[in-house]
Amino acid sequence: MTNPVARPKIAARTLMLDLKVHRSGFSDPAFTENRTSGIHRWVPWIAGFSAAFVADAIDKHAPDGGLIVDPFAGVGTTLLETIRRGVAYEAIGFEINPYAAFAAQTKLDSLCLRVSEVLRAVDRFRAEAPTVTPASEPPGFRSRIPFYSPRVLPQVLHGLGWIHQIKSSKLRRLFLLAFGSVMVKLSNYSYEPSLTSRPGVGKALLEDADVYETIAEKVDHMAEDIASFQRDSLAPAMGTVHPRSWAVAEEVIDEASIQLIVTSPPYANNYHYLRNTRPHLYWLRFANSPDDLKAIEQGSFGKFWQTVRDLPPIPLTFEFPALEATLDTLRTLNTEKGHYGGGGWANYLATYFNDGYQFLKRTAHLLAPGGKAVIVIGNSIVQGLDIRTDEILAHLAESDAIGLTVESLEIARNKRVGNSIINSSVRTGPAKSATLYESILTLRR
Repeated sequence: MTNPVARPKIAARTLMLDLKVHRSGFSDPAFTENRTSGIHRWVPWIAGFSAAFVADAIDKHAPDGGLIVDPFAGVGTTLLETIRRGVAYEAIGFEINPYAAFAAQTKLDSLCLRVSEVLRAVDRFRAEAPTVTPASEPPGFRSRIPFYSPRVLPQVLHGLGWIHQIKSSKLRRLFLLAFGSVMVKLSNYSYEPSLTSRPGVGKALLEDADVYETIAEKVDHMAEDIASFQRDSLAPAMGTVHPRSWAVAEEVIDEASIQLIVTSPPYANNYHYLRNTRPHLYWLRFANSPDDLKAIEQGSFGKFWQTVRDLPPIPLTFEFPALEATLDTLRTLNTEKGHYGGGGWANYLATYFNDGYQFLKRTAHLLAPGGKAVIVIGNSIVQGLDIRTDEILAHLAESDAIGLTVESLEIARNKRVGNSIINSSVRTGPAKSATLYESILTLRR
């Protein structure tokens, strides 16, 4: 009989509650501001944070340059704001969602395109796209109702046919990103905030649209932003997006070399980032079958509730009596609902915090002495229980097994977008007093 593997012990510290007594001095981290900011506005994204927030973090913690990393890069806000500052900096991101990784890398790569070349291509697209050989529909893609209406679909296929024949890879990727950023807008689906059919939320089907002009106008805006960047910014630093999980970071980053991490891990709210970009993954040829998506799901931070809800109880990989007691309580709630009850959600949270523990261990290993990690994270409400994710991660970071120092834990917003989650029949119990908030956790090695 083998002995069980010893688990690191995490001591709960009431000190954490004393740290959160003042609002953050950072700019509002909400991504909303990016919808009108040059280059950041290229891709709508429900997750992430504002460019101003990243700029504040860099000014405060890495004013002289160095390697800046985002382990959950999304569509590249941290990376873009880093390379904007010139060659004293280097930016590296990790992003397991292929569409988001593509968007982030395309933003970085497009900054050296000649604006005149982009504008000439837009003119050709307007004139030639309706007459080229159309692309084929992605063979593995399925939707409950037709994704595109009969008058929209041929335009989409002709537009993609034209884009695929562009010889310059950087220019082709720019046009593909333009299509990706508007493809749901042209469809019979919408974000509410999860992807759902238009009829499902009381909207009419989109019978027709000017697909060519919608894509062309998007590229026109991109060209404007590239011109502005080239006019106003320093020679950009090096920026790389690895379309893989942060779990492989040590393969490409040296120990103790990161000056600053600015990131926002997925929140423990089961927003299924992968499924909500499923159309993009298929139409841009990042996925050909459901098996491709399953592989990405299994490598994603925290997995997803749907992937662990029916498994036997999942234990924590570390000892943390306060958190274990919360999970034990959760397993007793709403048991009559099967995997919709507390047991499935306890598995989800255990997996989430196990991955959070590994994320922090890797962060401690790769940060330079004196390096900082600025983490935007929100709490969650699960089956009526207030899960204070920010405080739990702070406890884990300060454990002997990880050895980081909590420099601050600050409230960013007392009420964040997504408060409707509280009223979800799946995720709530009798408690109704808790609210969703967002914090900024700053760690130091």
